[in-house]
Amino acid sequence: MKKNPFFLSLIITFCLFITGTPDLAADRLAILAIRSSVGGRSILWNISQPSTPCTWPGVFCDNKTNRVVELHFPGYGLSGQIPENTLGNLTELTTLSLRYNALAGPLPADIFSLAKLRNLYLQNNLFSGPIPDSFTPLVNLVRANFANNKFSGSIPGSINNLTRLATLYLENNALTGQIPDLSRPDIVQFNVSNNNNLTGEIPAKFSTFPDSAFLGTSLCGSPLTSCDGSTPGSGSGSGSGKGSSDKLSGGAIAGIVIGSVLGLLLILLVLFFLCCKKRKQKDVVATRDVGESKQVEVEIPQSGPKSKSGPGENVDSYPSLTAAVVSGAGGTKGKSGEVSKKLVFFKKNTELGKFDLEDLLRASAEVLGKGTFGTAYKAVLEMGFAVAVKRLKDVTMGDKEFKEKIEGVGAMDNENLVPLRAYYCNGEEKLLVYDYMPMGSLSALLHGNRGAGRTPLNWETRSGIALGAAHGITYLHAQGSTVSHGNIKSSNILLTTSYEARVSDFGLAQLVGPNATPTRVDGYRAPEVTDIRKVSQKADVYSFGVLLLELLTGKAPTHALLNEEGVDLPRWVQSVVREEWTSEVFDLELLRYQNVEDDMVQLLQLAIDCCAQYPDKRPAMADVTKHIDELCRSSGVQTPEPNNDIVSDS
Repeated sequence: MKKNPFFLSLIITFCLFITGTPDLAADRLAILAIRSSVGGRSILWNISQPSTPCTWPGVFCDNKTNRVVELHFPGYGLSGQIPENTLGNLTELTTLSLRYNALAGPLPADIFSLAKLRNLYLQNNLFSGPIPDSFTPLVNLVRANFANNKFSGSIPGSINNLTRLATLYLENNALTGQIPDLSRPDIVQFNVSNNNNLTGEIPAKFSTFPDSAFLGTSLCGSPLTSCDGSTPGSGSGSGSGKGSSDKLSGGAIAGIVIGSVLGLLLILLVLFFLCCKKRKQKDVVATRDVGESKQVEVEIPQSGPKSKSGPGENVDSYPSLTAAVVSGAGGTKGKSGEVSKKLVFFKKNTELGKFDLEDLLRASAEVLGKGTFGTAYKAVLEMGFAVAVKRLKDVTMGDKEFKEKIEGVGAMDNENLVPLRAYYCNGEEKLLVYDYMPMGSLSALLHGNRGAGRTPLNWETRSGIALGAAHGITYLHAQGSTVSHGNIKSSNILLTTSYEARVSDFGLAQLVGPNATPTRVDGYRAPEVTDIRKVSQKADVYSFGVLLLELLTGKAPTHALLNEEGVDLPRWVQSVVREEWTSEVFDLELLRYQNVEDDMVQLLQLAIDCCAQYPDKRPAMADVTKHIDELCRSSGVQTPEPNNDIVSDS
């Protein structure tokens, strides 16, 4: 039977009257009163027998005070109103997260009595009515997010009393009036956009924020249009206003217009001549390259317009791999002028079937991506299956030395590595042939489609990918103390059709020259790495730790987070953990799996250990793999049997 929230509130009040101070029992009753009042998806707690609320999913307690300090119910499908005289009894509460639900009605006034509250996340609900002007007791509040609700009325002036407030999000509501002069809080994140009836001048303190924080309002002043009608930074002096522009004569205006038109025509003329000159140079280069490539004795079909295809992204397609190579930088001519036609296969890879360089170069090609060590293509052979071909760049060593090193890479044999099947080497032209992975990379899986049609990436899949990648890197490190991957990132973790991880691009860092430019790797690079050719195993561990953080948070490490430029993913996660609101770092898609939250926190701590500032503080990769394997087993993740079969293009 559903409990009456009013009855539970009376019980809470009675308990407080008897004991004189709230305790864990009162915390339990307050949470149960909330649970019984909000509909939607059931909060799966065992309340049939007396138990501490500290064991309930989403409820976190302080072991020292034995009190509830955090409530995290994001995306639980909760609806209805939060009853009065419930939250206010959780006097030790520091974090309240109710985001992404359907909670409605006014905010309970007792929220504003929680003196220890530091983080308040109410975004993406249906709360309505005014935001109470009762913030003064919230002396410890650091982050407050009221975005995407139906709040009305003015922005409370008592917010000015919150000296520790750093984040205030109020966008997408129905707020009215002016922004109060919030001079006391040290606010670094602020947004009131899409509140149509906000009026008046933006306080000077907020003039440094981007205009996106104020769009969709009737506000004026920097960074928007000045309140006198001029644009910010126009330099109009005091008392000049609109009257100064009215003094321009008709002749002056006509002169300005004519001069602008003539200047524009001149610029267009110069651009036209430059384009013609550049097009002529390209035609000469293309003609020379095609002429050189004929020495390969492989027919190069005439390259038509590039087509765009692929699941969810644009890729360049070519009628043949040769055409793609010619487009990329021209030909397969060696330094000596003599051309080798030999495609060297590794002995273990006889199952690929028989094909030679001509077959490969005739295959239709599609650009998969451009990375640190070169461009990768999907090549569909005439015999019906696909391979991945990487055309290396910035390789400065001679053919003999290259062949010796690439033979070592080809000898690597592990079920969690993308196997190198064959290679071609002739002077400046060097091609590597791998299995083609139709499911693409982990990066695309995590960040490619975050729309409504996306299938949530669950804990089992993520932890399985982490374990597979860890096994592959551990195998590499076991080949010798100086052997490392050197370029670990989510775009180099490829996936089979059953979402098993395969590590790619291993062994390539040793092949490039000193002028090689890393692509999208800075967010993964250990602090001590200055040369991408010299990456230690402990630097690999750091990069893998960033990869784990990416899996857990759903955030790309190369993006600045929280509107703070230059804040990388490890530092952001560590700051969140220090603030004791650990659950807020996890990807929203993971928070629905409450039964594995302990395992998620353990994997998060492991990732933080891997990202230690100093290399000797980081664990060995073998220990990392062992820990992830134990976590997977404890949460019932089934690790798939190794599968070395070639994955053909479906």
